[in-house]
Amino acid sequence: MTPDERADLLTQVAGFSNGESHDVEMVLEMMPSVTIDITCETEGEEGIQEGDIVTMHTWVTLNRGSGLIRALPHCPYFPFDKEENFWLMLADSFSNDVWLSQKVSFMDEATSIIAVSKTIQESKEGSGASAREINVAVKEAIEKVKNGSRLVMGKFQAPAEGNYNLSSFCLCDSWIGCDAKSNIKLKVMKRSRAGTRGGFAADETPAMEDGIEEDEEEEEEDFDDYESEYSEDEEDTKSKGAVANGSAHNKGNSSGSDESGSEAD
Repeated sequence: MTPDERADLLTQVAGFSNGESHDVEMVLEMMPSVTIDITCETEGEEGIQEGDIVTMHTWVTLNRGSGLIRALPHCPYFPFDKEENFWLMLADSFSNDVWLSQKVSFMDEATSIIAVSKTIQESKEGSGASAREINVAVKEAIEKVKNGSRLVMGKFQAPAEGNYNLSSFCLCDSWIGCDAKSNIKLKVMKRSRAGTRGGFAADETPAMEDGIEEDEEEEEEDFDDYESEYSEDEEDTKSKGAVANGSAHNKGNSSGSDESGSEAD
């Protein structure tokens, strides 16, 4: 309805005064309209396979009839100013499972610009983009934030192979009827390449263990060689020590015999 049609309806049918009708228009202009643009992908890969770390990349955009981004909701009986808060959830409605849940705030634009600049820069650097491409992407993201969008990112591990009909919900704690919903289909394929679980590649773990075992075996061999050399030296020392003791003992005996011989003489 146009504002004039709505004013006529409120005044003629509902019995509102002109001032009350004007208040209604002001509240309607502050009510947010939310849209969601969401993608889920495995970074650096063409498809999503079971066990992959999936990155959710979502732009939540807020529009108002007044053109404002940051606004306080209409709650005249609340004891103090109430800030509106939004929550973005990625969920499976069929199984009633929430995969991700993050808070979205449109109140602090400066903080959002800093956060999105850092996020986009790190993402582009990780994909090998040039400095020029990074600057362009960061500028575009900053412009989106100034126009009422917020970037929400999250990671989760892909479930078993299959097709999943997921829903993204943007829920508001201050406005009734302003929640947004978007559907996304997630196709998870059977694993056919090495994936990451806990930061290590699945096919690299045995190789690393084999390498560790080989190093341990080499260290044991070196240790055995060292012990054998030491044991030989010890045996030589013992044999030499035994000879020395024996010679000393023999020397004592010989000296004793000489003494007895001299005495006999």
